[in-house]
Amino acid sequence: MLDPKVFKAYDIRGVHPDELDEEGAYAIGRAFVEQFEPRSIAVGRDMRSSSPTMAAALIDGAADVGADVLDLGLVGTEMVYFAVGDLGLDGGVCVTASHNPKEYTGMKIVRAGALPVGGESGLFGVRDRALELVRNEHKPSSSARGSIRQEDIWAGFVEKVLSFVDIEAVKPLRVVIDAANGMAGTMLPPILARLPIEAVRCYFEPDGTFPNHEPNPLLPENREFIVARTREAEADLGVAYDGDADRCFFVDDMGEFVPGDFVTALLAQSVLEKNPGGKVIYDVRASWAVPKTIEEAGGVALVNRVGHAYIKHRMREEGAVFGGEVSAHYYFRDFTQADSGIVPFLLMLELISKRRQKLSAILRPFRERYFLTGELNTPVADTARTLAELEGRYAHGRISHLDGISVEYSDWHFNVRPSNTEPLLRLNLEALSEELLEEKRDEVIGLIRG
Repeated sequence: MLDPKVFKAYDIRGVHPDELDEEGAYAIGRAFVEQFEPRSIAVGRDMRSSSPTMAAALIDGAADVGADVLDLGLVGTEMVYFAVGDLGLDGGVCVTASHNPKEYTGMKIVRAGALPVGGESGLFGVRDRALELVRNEHKPSSSARGSIRQEDIWAGFVEKVLSFVDIEAVKPLRVVIDAANGMAGTMLPPILARLPIEAVRCYFEPDGTFPNHEPNPLLPENREFIVARTREAEADLGVAYDGDADRCFFVDDMGEFVPGDFVTALLAQSVLEKNPGGKVIYDVRASWAVPKTIEEAGGVALVNRVGHAYIKHRMREEGAVFGGEVSAHYYFRDFTQADSGIVPFLLMLELISKRRQKLSAILRPFRERYFLTGELNTPVADTARTLAELEGRYAHGRISHLDGISVEYSDWHFNVRPSNTEPLLRLNLEALSEELLEEKRDEVIGLIRG
């Protein structure tokens, strides 16, 4: 089964087996190799119930048309990126549905250098070829079959991520970690063994049925546990991971969730201390705190459209040292320009330790000045028409069309952009006072829903 709708703007994702099954995985593996002609690829998988058979089918498809495949086994998505970059491979695939519910399967595909394959960079070509293969019932390939072998990359990965921080500088902080029964529970133990922190480990057992809560910390209901547990443990920090562990979310010592904008600003400070004058990419939804902090730290702030494929391309174009998105994707030049969920965790530990302050105190200047709505989604019948109406209403503001529409005034600004997958508009708005935030939020939402 291979439903065309599983091919998204940035990756592949659908319900198993109704929208995507092993036959579809085989076709995708074969189509990827036929499209890009990689000689060698890495394939890893997450802990979902369907992932072992889906990965095996994809590996067979790739090998059947001549690719040599390194089977990484059970790994986080960023470990596939690491393997592709570190081993000089021509591409890689992680079989994962990231933060989606248990019934989903999916894939994240990269080329050499861990460069992502998205809708505008070849993924829809893979889709078309895979659908053709399914229709033709996978006619035999004339290629010689490639090799398949197991590859253990754990030691190299652990050393790589630890190289981003001075372990000696990390203090014995108490940290609550919610692995959400996802890949963080497998990835973190060898790293925690090297750190002096007191780690309160929660839901570290990999379980693709997600018996405790869905692995999507962006949803407030999935953050209730980490917030409560951080307060109960009187911890210095709370950390929550998504399913494939390429995103981590932070809760401060008071149990307050830290928006991805503010995390981007703090991580930018840390990276720029080590890379003075570097360029930093941030997305159009971000708080003013991000470019202001980057510039104050001596860096060059560059705004970009949303999405990992776009950020990673821009990282390469600009030679940027770091990139951050509101959605908690954080990218590092020295990690093959790829996103990692482990490196931000380590940098945050180092930052809190070096400043000898509580995270809540470090964040206070941001929270006292910048007031954010977070992302507010509204179903609309005609996204283009609504965007045009918003542009007309706010024509006297500074307008950008980099991604949807962004409008900026001296004391507030917003971005509204259409969803890539649903008839939705996504609003992010910021103001320099709580009262103005509420007024402008209600005003813009009213226009969108009107």
